[in-house]
Amino acid sequence: MTKQLPKRNEVAVKDTWDLSSLFADDRAWQTEFELLEQEIDLLGYYKGRLKESSSMLFEALETASDLRRRLERLLVYAQQSLDTDTANSYYQKMYGRVQNLDVKMTSAAAYMEPEILAIPEDRLEEYKKSFGSSYIRFIENITRQREHMLSAEMEEMLSKVREFSDGASEIFSMFHNADIKFGAVINEEGEEIELTHGRYGRFLESSNRDVRKQAFQKLYASYQNFENTLAATYQTNLKATCFYAKVKKYRSSREASLDKSNIPLEVYDNLLDAVHQNLPLLHRYAALRKKLLGVEELHLYDLYTPIVADMDKKYSFEEAKELVRKALKPMGEEYLSILEKGFSERWIDIYENQGKRSGAYSFGSYDSNPYVLLNYNQSLKSVFTLAHEMGHSIHSYYSNKNQDYINSQYQLFVAEVASTCNESLLIHSLLEDCTNNRERAYLLNYFMEEFRGTVFRQTMFAEFEKQVHEMVENGEALNAEELKELYHRLNQEYFGDAVIIDREIDMEWARIPHFYNDFYVYQYATGFSAAIALSKRILEQGETAVEDYKKFLKGGCSRYPIELLKAAGVDMTTSAPVKAALQMFEELLNEFERLMEE
Repeated sequence: MTKQLPKRNEVAVKDTWDLSSLFADDRAWQTEFELLEQEIDLLGYYKGRLKESSSMLFEALETASDLRRRLERLLVYAQQSLDTDTANSYYQKMYGRVQNLDVKMTSAAAYMEPEILAIPEDRLEEYKKSFGSSYIRFIENITRQREHMLSAEMEEMLSKVREFSDGASEIFSMFHNADIKFGAVINEEGEEIELTHGRYGRFLESSNRDVRKQAFQKLYASYQNFENTLAATYQTNLKATCFYAKVKKYRSSREASLDKSNIPLEVYDNLLDAVHQNLPLLHRYAALRKKLLGVEELHLYDLYTPIVADMDKKYSFEEAKELVRKALKPMGEEYLSILEKGFSERWIDIYENQGKRSGAYSFGSYDSNPYVLLNYNQSLKSVFTLAHEMGHSIHSYYSNKNQDYINSQYQLFVAEVASTCNESLLIHSLLEDCTNNRERAYLLNYFMEEFRGTVFRQTMFAEFEKQVHEMVENGEALNAEELKELYHRLNQEYFGDAVIIDREIDMEWARIPHFYNDFYVYQYATGFSAAIALSKRILEQGETAVEDYKKFLKGGCSRYPIELLKAAGVDMTTSAPVKAALQMFEELLNEFERLMEE
């Protein structure tokens, strides 16, 4: 009999998140939805009037900010309700309704940025002086992108078009989280276990090669069955991204995406160049893995199983919390007290259930607790995921408590820094406490895997994204075969001759949700590199570095992300942080090789 996941209503309440800081229940959500739906029309009062006076502009911005803040609460509640049970038709409808409301609000406010730009610069400077700090950064960012702003009518039209252009992402999400099934895997004990997104990683970590191979082949065979549909869906998403960039007068969709956070293209290019220069390290690591596993051929399904025998530990969720508490002690009592709030006030939805969204994330609104979605499976990776996502949530907590709403949302470029800094502190703590060389080798291997998965793998993803967007921008049609061939070549280049690039991996592009959020993935690699530098600084300099780091956490989007990181001690406009992180990978690899020879 196949072991199945519990249904959502079978999960213990203590293991679920408490969404009451958003809304008491679905009825309260509905009441607020109806009120907000009516009040969106308030935005029409200010249309054509923003240039009248500083008070009129300020009042309009305050009204728009308040409405957006309320919409955010509605959106977060609907999404998080749906994410725990993606097949639930009630929450599907709820989420669809609030998305439509989002489009309506965006359309209603579309005139504001073009009107602000139409105000003479000297008058706008005078207006800003009466605003205090609230909208200074917001207006500066608008004027910075002046050449890419369209007329009010065109901006309104584009906001309405998004209701349709976002369809590819929504279709993929529903397919990926609710519809696709992978069958079952015969586990190490001969039991038939349902293969799910959450269990896939655990199967790949199995010491039984047949279990790993089964999971790998069955998962990708399921995507292969829909390769043409998935290729068409992804190409539609790419075309939409490229369309918006072209209409907004950017040279490329990559430039358009990075410009949202004022990130120079050189940051992206520096990452690709630095990683390419260090690919021999990944090739060397792959060859070592092949040797230690004792296999004639190293396949892609062999890349995740631990290569230090008899150290595949399992950790209860209580044990995971204790490990994270201990690791984050260098951050001080204030930081730890926020961590405890998260644990005790049910910020976390812990275990996998039927229909629950795969993976993990942190999400919340300005007026709610930050929340963490996990699919905790007792692995060491799950412990690190807990530390990672709580890093996001504590970052959000600090930002929301120290910035007004308009300046609170930190930008994507720095989104992965706090989370990965927590992971770096965790591995340091675990290495400090390890009792023997074998345990140390196990932990070194784990951290090298984090480098492989976050710096090397995410950079490969970023290179794939860059190339497919350029192909669409050049008018090339992308079908399943072309996407698979490109993805295959990149895997060959990154992993080298020591690894057999199984044809199943050619479909991996079809299961990466972040590919529907254009040019997001490179920020995992840059964020990881920045976090390595910051955690090193915290451990070496103590309280002074912690206070600098907390200023970064509190900064929200009050400054551009490059500036926030510089103030904390890391300059991402150079390749130095990425090269330093890769140098640490080499040092880990050197030590690991020595330990395995003893």
